[in-house]
Amino acid sequence: METALAMTYLWLKAGHVIFVIFWMAGLFMLPRYLVYHQEALDASGPGSPEDGVWIERERKLMRIILTPSIIVVWLLGILLATSQNLWGEAWLHAKLALVLLLSGYHGWMAGYARRLAKGERRLTGKQLRLANEVPGIVAALIVILVIVRPF
Repeated sequence: METALAMTYLWLKAGHVIFVIFWMAGLFMLPRYLVYHQEALDASGPGSPEDGVWIERERKLMRIILTPSIIVVWLLGILLATSQNLWGEAWLHAKLALVLLLSGYHGWMAGYARRLAKGERRLTGKQLRLANEVPGIVAALIVILVIVRPF
């Protein structure tokens, strides 16, 4: 099986990068949607037509982009590591820890979107804007680990 996976390495890698881009785009968009949604609630209140529009946008973003992308990223990432026998590499362990962190962030943002759809607001707009920086910082660290392989 490893030989077959090694032969398709470049295709796996291309697919992995493509779906990472999709996933990251969604992770940048969702917190911004939540900021705008929360500001709409301040102006028009829960249950308003604008509230319903933001709820639907957030659900579509998660259903069409975020959820499929995270699944494909993980599957292709596991196949890539297996095809190159990288499981013993320290840089890969660090990368996996960061991808787990980013996956947790994804889940936290999705949970916040569900709570916001119910009218619960636990974060301020400023906190959501700061949270929007997390994916960029983590992605930069992951790229350094993959390209530089510092350890």
